[in-house]
Amino acid sequence: MEFILWLLAVILVIYGVVLLVRGSVLYGILLIIVGLLVGPGGVSLFT
Repeated sequence: MEFILWLLAVILVIYGVVLLVRGSVLYGILLIIVGLLVGPGGVSLFT
């Protein structure tokens, strides 16, 4: 389960950075924040 959360967090942060580069600043920042919250290193929402 930890690996799945870590993988999901990485995907969300990478996609957030891609959106930032494309110009969707609000959605990019939102995805990065959600990715940091979901990840095992952050405040996990599932524990």
